[in-house]
Amino acid sequence: MFPPSKFSGAPILCYVTDRRSLACADEDQIESLLRRIATAAAAGIDWIQIREKDFSGKELCSLTRAAVAQTKQISERGRTRFLVNDRVDVALSVNSGGVHLGEHSLPVDKVRKWVASKPGLTERDKFLVGVSCHSVQSATEAERNGADYIFFGPVFATPSKVAFGVPQGLQRLGEVCSAVAIPVLAIGGITRDNASDCMAAGAAGIAAIRLFQDAENLARLVSELRASFL
Repeated sequence: MFPPSKFSGAPILCYVTDRRSLACADEDQIESLLRRIATAAAAGIDWIQIREKDFSGKELCSLTRAAVAQTKQISERGRTRFLVNDRVDVALSVNSGGVHLGEHSLPVDKVRKWVASKPGLTERDKFLVGVSCHSVQSATEAERNGADYIFFGPVFATPSKVAFGVPQGLQRLGEVCSAVAIPVLAIGGITRDNASDCMAAGAAGIAAIRLFQDAENLARLVSELRASFL
């Protein structure tokens, strides 16, 4: 039995991009991805993590700038926040909503100091710094160093997280959620059926590639997910 979540508001839904896994036939991958991002924003996805690891800084800037621009026209009150994977320089240059760091990326405390030194970005809620964590120890360290949120996983088996070892499971997710005060988003093998189990374990939300990227009706999926968390 898990303790109740510390976060009583609406769960955070985060779509993590992967253009190479899109079923776009001969269509340009970038255009296909931008269209999927637009669909996600219109469906009410809270965060979109731009995670195209093979892109150069220039390519990542171009993609993120285009995604942010189109989403302002779509998303209700511009609610969708963009997180750039690893590249804090890109995230700041395109005025995205934050940066997401790997467990072995730049130190969180140094990134936080760099962000705080930028004009107009001294308030924490204007630019998020998040970290992927795979243990209770790394999660507590990330919080101590100034992270705003954590991705924890892989909770369940998934092809994209094979490099991080066997699935952590709901029990370990619950332990991490209990160990930190900042939001924890479950990632790794998240489905429509097990998402509510992650919330029951104490997660503040979920992050996923295939769940959101492959959905035939993303707006319906988002509605069903939010209803299942009530």
